[in-house]
Amino acid sequence: MKKIFKILLSEDEMPRQWYNIVADMPNKPMPPLDPRTMKPIGPESLSAIFPMELIKQEVSQERYIDIPEEVLDLYKTYRPSPMHRAYNLEKALGTKCKIYYKYEGGNYSGSHKANTAIPQAYYNKMEGVKRITTETGAGQWGSAMSFACNYFGLELLVFMVKVSYDQKPGRKLMMNTYNAKVIPSPSNLTEAGRNILKNNPDSPGSLGIAISEAIEMAVKDPYTKYSLGSVLNHVLLHQTIIGQEAILQMEKAGDYPDVVIGCFGGGSNFSGIAFPFLRENLVNGKKTRLLTIEPSSCPKLSRGKFMYDFGDTAGMTPLLPMYTLGHNFIPEKIHAGGLRYHGAGVLPSQLLKDGLIEVKAKMQKECFGAGVTFARSEGIIPAPESTYAIAGVFDEARQADKEGISKTILFNLSGHGHLDLTAYEKYFENNLPDHELTCAEIEDALSKIELPV
Repeated sequence: MKKIFKILLSEDEMPRQWYNIVADMPNKPMPPLDPRTMKPIGPESLSAIFPMELIKQEVSQERYIDIPEEVLDLYKTYRPSPMHRAYNLEKALGTKCKIYYKYEGGNYSGSHKANTAIPQAYYNKMEGVKRITTETGAGQWGSAMSFACNYFGLELLVFMVKVSYDQKPGRKLMMNTYNAKVIPSPSNLTEAGRNILKNNPDSPGSLGIAISEAIEMAVKDPYTKYSLGSVLNHVLLHQTIIGQEAILQMEKAGDYPDVVIGCFGGGSNFSGIAFPFLRENLVNGKKTRLLTIEPSSCPKLSRGKFMYDFGDTAGMTPLLPMYTLGHNFIPEKIHAGGLRYHGAGVLPSQLLKDGLIEVKAKMQKECFGAGVTFARSEGIIPAPESTYAIAGVFDEARQADKEGISKTILFNLSGHGHLDLTAYEKYFENNLPDHELTCAEIEDALSKIELPV
């Protein structure tokens, strides 16, 4: 039988709608709360920072939401994205399992982040917004939003987590090339940043801090809105084009996954590939396991607490029901900057609470080792974040081989690591430290959560 290494879709087969998991969740997510009144907030409470169309998507319970033609046109420059059967990786592992990966690194930003950057910039443009502020961890989101904003004629100010700003100068230059202004966070531009620097002048920053700075800048100007690259419902919604395409591609391959895997920071790339398959479980009785991999140094899903918490460090967001390590938590300086977030999206948090998805935490060095094996087998150098998913794939394959069974494994290769080669250099020099939070550190982090009384 002829080997099919790449499963492609035509433009005509690309989904024309995003899928909203909320419509099929057995337990709907709890509402966000106003931190002043502790009562559920309405859409109007979000209007200062988001355009109304995105707010409608944030609170929607419709199963499918149409993708605007202008967004589809830009999607078509890189979508549908390819799915690969990883024959060479299977051979390298000596596994009887079939391994597939959905590759999201073939667009201008090099990651899945473009799938939501484009519609977010579009909806802001349609509502007369002139400037957007945002945060970025490793830089994939900032890169994606930079191009999208420039394409639609919007200014962009990016607060980049300082440790990543220093580690990944290529990402900053990429954003500058796309006409964005990039500021290392914490900064002296905002009250939130100044407060952090006053207490800790050498703060490495965090996504929570960068979010606070970006929101603060947005609320000061009626012509400026804020944009988030993960966590929120509408962001995860936009990413479901990944999983919808993957279902069609698995049909073409004559196969179906036993397990679907993605890494986890705030939830966007895992949710993007997993939610359409979860619908098949909930509606059509499929039995696919949905597994996400997070860092042992930032294990909010596996060791955090499910509770209401702020999405940012300064407490400027509504209170969200999620798994969290506390909005004051500053993660270790691992190279997978997109995974250094204290909390998790509301939707994956509720699904984990209900036992509909699974989670595992992993160390940095093991994941980079898996990434190197993947690169040498399949030719793509994965982003540091994606190496966590790859390490999860290796575990699944080894366990299946040990049990004498063959599984079909699908994972989301969320981006390439071409601008992360300094991290690989540290791995080859054996200078990439591992870090796992202790129980005492987790208890300390949770004890510092400060919520309104």
